[in-house]
Amino acid sequence: MKRFWIILSLALLVGICGQSADASAAKRKPRKKARKTVVEPAPRAAEPADTVKVEAVPVQDTVAKAEEVVPTYSTMLNIELTPAQMDSLVAQWNEEQNARAFDEFFSNFISFDTNEESASEIPDSVYIERLRALVSPVQLPYNPIVKSYIARYTDTRWGTINRILSRSQYYFPIIEDELIKAGLPVELRALPIIESALSPTAVSVRGAAGLWQFMPSTGKSYGLEVNSLVDERCDAVLSTRAACRFLMDLYEIYHDWTLAIAAYNCGPGNVNKALIRAGSDCRTFWDIYYYLPRETRGYVPAFIAASYAYAYHKQHNIEVEPSPLPVATDTIRVNRIMHLGQVSSTLNIPIELLRSLNPQYKLDIIPATTKSYTLILPQQFASQYVEKEQEIFSKDSTYLKEYINPANIDRKRLERPGFTYTVKKGDTLSGIAYRYRCSVKELMRWNRLKSTKLRIGQKLRIERAR
Repeated sequence: MKRFWIILSLALLVGICGQSADASAAKRKPRKKARKTVVEPAPRAAEPADTVKVEAVPVQDTVAKAEEVVPTYSTMLNIELTPAQMDSLVAQWNEEQNARAFDEFFSNFISFDTNEESASEIPDSVYIERLRALVSPVQLPYNPIVKSYIARYTDTRWGTINRILSRSQYYFPIIEDELIKAGLPVELRALPIIESALSPTAVSVRGAAGLWQFMPSTGKSYGLEVNSLVDERCDAVLSTRAACRFLMDLYEIYHDWTLAIAAYNCGPGNVNKALIRAGSDCRTFWDIYYYLPRETRGYVPAFIAASYAYAYHKQHNIEVEPSPLPVATDTIRVNRIMHLGQVSSTLNIPIELLRSLNPQYKLDIIPATTKSYTLILPQQFASQYVEKEQEIFSKDSTYLKEYINPANIDRKRLERPGFTYTVKKGDTLSGIAYRYRCSVKELMRWNRLKSTKLRIGQKLRIERAR
């Protein structure tokens, strides 16, 4: 922010100096120029009936009024800065605005108990009061089941809530915007927490994928493209829009958010069976709790606990890590087939960052042959992309030749995506395995480890995220 104000101050100084020079020149010969304006009126033309005629004013008044309305900003600002510099300033501004909004939500809308006991000593009355303070169309009751899930989400040993809070800085503004547009409760943003821990590349054993863990058939039924090159279940915006439509349909069936959330997990068929078995007087999740599949019984309590942990993380001394993705981004429409490597090599953006921002492209290819697709870039690279678009396109033969052969596409598709994790203080192999939904044996096999001992700074290869 300091850099922004320094640049802005310099630009204003240049503009003010230029305006002072112009004012001095105007004072030397004001009458001749002004008389020319007053004495030589524009040619008369047919005037509309409601045209207002303005009478000529003395030259001295014209000059005085012109000096009075001198703008307080400098028109030199846009001239002195390049488009890339402007994008950089906008990116910095966006990042600071997002950080401020994130902090102000908890400071302005969440009460902070300064003298708090340890989590194990918090009385039930405090939990009840805190959940009641989260006024929401979605019921957030408190009971021993919910309490057990709150303990899991606020347990800092695994670092789960830390990563969720970190990722939420990027994903929650996207999710909240779509929920508000659809007229749905903003509190439903907690669903991707329990579905994927806010990881767009998470894939379950059953094949559900993305932030909202859509099965391929369900995703396609709500308009998501799922094929060998593109999986829009991993697109944060498109998958959230699909989830909004799905949740709206479920709420239209049950008119109760706890039942709609349960149906999101196990399907409306299982919820309907549970309602029948529980009896006609049972109309809420807690009424049919013991008739639901075992996994779904914990789904709504987990939703409540995730909502609580997000809102009250400060009360449990949970620190927020920086966002792993740039919160200031811009979207480009791509109308031509392209490899992410073309963008990476031209704009000097790490390919891993492009993949993280655009996880829906499974083989790094944007297959824009018959329709356009989106490409998300860090804000500071948007203008550079526009300026160098033809240079980017000219590299298609270099980067796409590998994929002309169908055998290469099959080979790439079978390759398991992965990434490198750097071991931090306090990390254990079991903790990392739990975090990325794999087993300790898999971690040891992927990294050829002979023991479970780790050292700070050690690089571990994570081959896949389930």
